[in-house]
Order: sequence, then C-alpha cells, then structure tokens
Amino acid sequence: MKFTNTKLDRRTVLRGSGLAVGLPFLDAMIPAVATAAETESPRRFVSFSLGLGLHGPNLFPEESGADYTPSPYLAEFTDLLPDLTVCSGVSHPQVAGGHRAEGTILTAAPLSRSDANFRNSISLDQLMAKHLGDQTRFPSLVLNASGDNSSPSYTENGAMIPPEMSPSRLFEQLFVPDPPKTRQQDSQRMRHGRRVMDLVAEEAKTLQRTLGAGDRDKLDSYFTAVNELEKRLAANQDWINRPKPTVSKPKSLAQSVADGIEKQRAMFDVMALALQTDSSRFITLHLGNGGKVELDGVTEAHHALSHHGQDEEKLRQLAILENALLAEWANFVRKLKSVQESSGSLLDQTMVLLTSNLGNASSHDNKNMPVLFAGGGFKHGQHLEFDTKNNYPLPNLYLSALHRLGLHEDSFATSTSTMTGLELA
Repeated sequence: MKFTNTKLDRRTVLRGSGLAVGLPFLDAMIPAVATAAETESPRRFVSFSLGLGLHGPNLFPEESGADYTPSPYLAEFTDLLPDLTVCSGVSHPQVAGGHRAEGTILTAAPLSRSDANFRNSISLDQLMAKHLGDQTRFPSLVLNASGDNSSPSYTENGAMIPPEMSPSRLFEQLFVPDPPKTRQQDSQRMRHGRRVMDLVAEEAKTLQRTLGAGDRDKLDSYFTAVNELEKRLAANQDWINRPKPTVSKPKSLAQSVADGIEKQRAMFDVMALALQTDSSRFITLHLGNGGKVELDGVTEAHHALSHHGQDEEKLRQLAILENALLAEWANFVRKLKSVQESSGSLLDQTMVLLTSNLGNASSHDNKNMPVLFAGGGFKHGQHLEFDTKNNYPLPNLYLSALHRLGLHEDSFATSTSTMTGLELA
C-alpha cells in the first residue's frame, strides 16, 4: 500500500481478514500545516537503575571533557561514546542510608541513615507520566529484571509502584490482543471506577463546607488528585477497544528466561518495541540486589561480588558481570539509534539514563553515583567531571530531562538548576 500526500491519523490501523494492525509513528502522521512541536516525533525517557552500583574505577574516565581516554567499561562500547555523557562526582543531596536509598534513585527524596519515618516522593518517570502519559496506551512501564519485586517508581503519595517482572507477560500486555470478554470486563471496571470517583467527590464537597481553612486546603489537593485519576480512567477506557500494535516476537523470548542477563536482554528487546510502536514513552527497568548470574568466570552472587572489600578475585568476577550488564544496555541504545523517525533516530528522541543509588556498594556509600546519560537530542561525547568530595546534585540532570519534555518545572526534589555542561545539540 502506498500513500501519496496523505495525512494519516496518529491512531491509524490497517485492517484485513479480521486482523487489525497498529502503526508506529510515521512521517505521514505529521499535519501538512503544523507547528514545530507537531513536526517532531514524541520525546521519551527510559531509566535503567542498578541496586548494587558499578565499580567506579572501571567506569569513570581519568580525564574530563570530550578528549577523554575511555575507562575499561566504556572501552567495550566506544561506538556509542559520541551519543552519551558520562557524569562523575554526582549524587542526591541529603541522601544516605546505603541500600535503603534504593527507593530514592529517581525521587532524590532526602533520607538520613536514622530516618525511621521516611516518606518517599514522586519519581521522575511518574511526574513525566502524570503530565504526558495519557498520550499512549500505557502511561508508563515499570519493570524489574532481578525478581526482587522492587522498583524506583513512586507515586505522589510516596508509594512504590510494583514492577512487571516477566518479559513474556510484558510482551503479551503490549502486543497480544485481549479477548472480547476481557475487554468488556475491563470497560465495566473503568466505568465503575469513574462512578466511584464521582460519588466520593460529591461527599467530599458536602464535607468541605463544615471544615476549617487548613482542612479545606487538604480537600482541594484531594480534588485535584481525583480529577487527575478520572482523566486517567477516561483515557484508559478509550484505549480498551483500540487494537494493539502487531509486532514480531523477539528471539530473546523464545526460551525460558531466567533472572539476570537473559531477563535483562529480553526486557530491553520488549522495551525497544514499546518505544518504537509508541505504546509508552516513560519506562523504568530496575536491577535490584541480584543473586547468582550464569556467566563464564563468575562463581559468586552479584551481591557478594559488589561487597568486594578490594578482594582481587571478587573484583575480577565483578568486572565480568558488570561488563555483561553494560553490554545489554549498550545494545539497547544501539537498537534505538538504528530506528529512524521523522526527527532523527529513536535515540535522538529518547533520553536514556543509567544510574544507581550506590557509588560504592562495598562501603554502602551513596556518593559518587554512576551516571551514563544517552540520547534525547543533547550534545554528548563528554565526561562531565564534578567534585568527588562535594558532589554536584544529580537532580539537576532530572530537571534538564523534564525541561526537554517541555515540562518547565522550577525544580525537582533538591535540584538547584538544570545540569551544568549538558546542552542541546
């Protein structure tokens, strides 16, 4: 089928023999007379977070700027170095607690070692999804490749969003058509949920007239949350009867996927398809406190190796394991770079972050977090080296990411500005 001077609706599907096939974002979906924003492919954000950090001496280059010598880890994917920025000497201000800080990777909520009443805040991905997630079938995807049921994604109320841990189940949710009965049940649940919100809102308005100013302010915030939830429910109901995209199943899902490297590879493969079909624009993949990984030359569990105490044999095995993790991440970035859209590659339109709550897992140190930041239309090919003693705020990078999406927030968590040295291409 050939289209000539044709304007396609963003949600166009191809139908034939009872099959409905969704399309990815195409140039023909751009209006003939359009604003600058309308002529660009949608922008996305992906985070790959590690609960056990990366060994700093193997990751960070010795020189700063653009003319740095690749570190041992970076030397394994030199083809991608022009597409990414390495950041050292960064961390979340006011965050300590070792492993406890795992939940703050994308929130940067202040946490002390002795804080028994810690309450988290909204994560970067969920703030993005709150404002822009209604434009896709799935406002966000929260995933885990280690099987420990943890995620870096948190709601505005500080509740962790449980992750999807099965690559096969994720593929089915994204691309396998739901039976008619399932769609009908989902639609009924959505309608029921919206009626409940209406009832609760009416009761709350009645109550509001009897309350003081402080409580009325709390109810105003509540109404805002109710309205946002109603909008999400309405958007979800609209998607129920729209056909899912039809794609080929990745080879990585052809066999049983165990925890570790294989699961990480499978997750990345499905994530790339989700972005390419515009099924979701905000994705987090977390690798928590890992267990044993099947790799040649590795005999101990990931957690034990990360707590190496400078033992040479543990450091040798840790390098093998971390190189394998980074290789899968690099392959994912390459996939995004290979897909062309109207405004460049999929990578040009997707910010890809790799980081961890731990700078030194062996000493449970939350300073000097590992940070690789790729794509998104920024100028890359550099090492931004900050002070390893007095760290630069990583939330500044998060604020830059928000601004790149057109969300011009004044701040994010403990940010002080957008990130110094990170500029648009």
